[in-house]
Amino acid sequence: MCGIAGWVDFGRDLTRERPTLQAMTNTLANRGVDDQGLWVRGDVALGHTRTAVIDLAGGAQPLTVEEDGRPVAVIVYNGEVYNFKQLRTELQARGQRFRTRSDTEVVLRSYLEWGPDCAKRLEGIFAFAVWDLRREELVLVRDRLGVKPLFYTRLPEGILFGSEPKALLANPLVRPVVAVEGLQELFATAKKPGQSVFRDMRALLPGHTLTVGRGGVVDRTYWALEARPHTDDLDGTITKVRSLLEDIVLRELEADVPLCTALSGGVDSSAITAIAAKWRRQLHGERVRTFVTTFDDYARNFQPDDVRFSPDEPYAAEVARHLGSDHVKIMLNTQDLMDPETRLAVLLAQDMPTTLGDMDTSNYLTSREIKTHSTVALAGEVADEIFGGYNWMYNPDLLNADVFPWVANETRQQGSPTGQGRRLFDQGLMRKLDMNHYYADHYRQALAEAPHQDGEDAKERRMRSVGYVTLTRWLPMLLDRDDRLSMAHGLELRVPYADHRLVEYMYNTPWSFKTFDGREKSILRAAVRDLVPPSVLERTKSPWPVTQDPAYTKMLHDELSALVADASSPALPFLDTDAVRHTLEHPSSIAHEWVSRMHIEMALQFNTWLRHYNVELAI
Repeated sequence: MCGIAGWVDFGRDLTRERPTLQAMTNTLANRGVDDQGLWVRGDVALGHTRTAVIDLAGGAQPLTVEEDGRPVAVIVYNGEVYNFKQLRTELQARGQRFRTRSDTEVVLRSYLEWGPDCAKRLEGIFAFAVWDLRREELVLVRDRLGVKPLFYTRLPEGILFGSEPKALLANPLVRPVVAVEGLQELFATAKKPGQSVFRDMRALLPGHTLTVGRGGVVDRTYWALEARPHTDDLDGTITKVRSLLEDIVLRELEADVPLCTALSGGVDSSAITAIAAKWRRQLHGERVRTFVTTFDDYARNFQPDDVRFSPDEPYAAEVARHLGSDHVKIMLNTQDLMDPETRLAVLLAQDMPTTLGDMDTSNYLTSREIKTHSTVALAGEVADEIFGGYNWMYNPDLLNADVFPWVANETRQQGSPTGQGRRLFDQGLMRKLDMNHYYADHYRQALAEAPHQDGEDAKERRMRSVGYVTLTRWLPMLLDRDDRLSMAHGLELRVPYADHRLVEYMYNTPWSFKTFDGREKSILRAAVRDLVPPSVLERTKSPWPVTQDPAYTKMLHDELSALVADASSPALPFLDTDAVRHTLEHPSSIAHEWVSRMHIEMALQFNTWLRHYNVELAI
């Protein structure tokens, strides 16, 4: 995995701007820990940081292709194309000649052969930019689900782009201005496609290409979800899913570096791990390496909350024994989670505050530990979205609430009646943001986009709509978090369930099939029943763990108290002092009430974000 950055300006000579390009590229150093490269010519400047995964010696970037001794195209690329070997064979048959073994060159020569439409032939996770010297055009491309990030800022005569907002903010042409729309995005748990927190930035939409030339900018869609008839019966559907998973995992095991799986002990990651273990054993005679994260005394003293019904570690250990994996338990404690440098690094990795607190911190620390052993990790993300794994998908009140069902679920929880992470903020600010109107309007737009089949009954239509908004408004938040927190250490996180073939197939699978045995993720559990222990198959979904140590909550309160006692705290004008005082005077008696903690986490991170990014609030 890598970081990419670039600048095209048809109105200036960028050879003088090499130091600025270097600064932009340097912000992405953690994404590419093995190498860096710049390519500057006239009105184009491209930067790249590389974490080597395929063709360690020959895959340096920016990568240029020449014809008759003259460069015709240059690429900076972040990602993995899993069908690159098949494409390479096809391209060779069409006359393309290769000088490396890298998938990067396959992508660039695919562009030379098919232009921007090459994106339709690429299967994997990717974001890349090609500068076509023949046409004097820049082409930006992002993968179908948006697993790999790509941000850009339009200029009067060009564009700036980068893997993360920090790369753009390193250019003096971009200021860290945040308007009302950006704050809405910040506080929302339903993300608007293409929207960035920073006013002058956009994210390239998943499944899109953006062509930038002297004549202007053209945004094209090369992939989108479609409603198609599902012709397989239930048994055929289960067989098809198993076949797809076998093929997907096999392709995603391709790497020239150590590889592992992130194993939570849930059915999603256990299925991926079991298939990976089988292929590693058959093809290489090796054990797969697995990692699980837990906290001191977490399993022994675990108390269920509203979404977590069991600790991960015992189930992960059982799967590891069942598969004979090389299993590693990552043990974290409260001091790890509250370390100031670590908490700041988590914020800087994401370029924005979040409500998730120790979930993000433990995720970050997990990636750091995994990176000491492996460069690539396979994870179980996206299974809940496509197979139907969330509890709010089964609550009629939430499904009929005229808002995103997970948002409706937030406000019904005792700890967040006003919304996740917003309780300590000034009510005047919250009225200006009007999150209820924001959500309602956004939800209507999302529903209007959802593709449907003719003749669907009311239940199937509703659940297809829920599936669509989950994939396009909820999932991006998780994918962004996963990418930033893993790539902060140069760890490549692969997500087999995000394979577009599987996503398309499950989007068109009837809800009655997905719940055929009256439970969540019925098809997935049936498809891997022979691979994982029965206890895991029967386990109720449990999200990423949160600490239940009362000392963690106490430390958060201490930090909040210090924030309000410091008159220079930049967040003070935006907080509700009465709400803060009440929180400090009435600390939660439930140490693991993580929903209530989110309000403190958000206030603290908001303060740090304003200070470190010198944010200009245009509200």
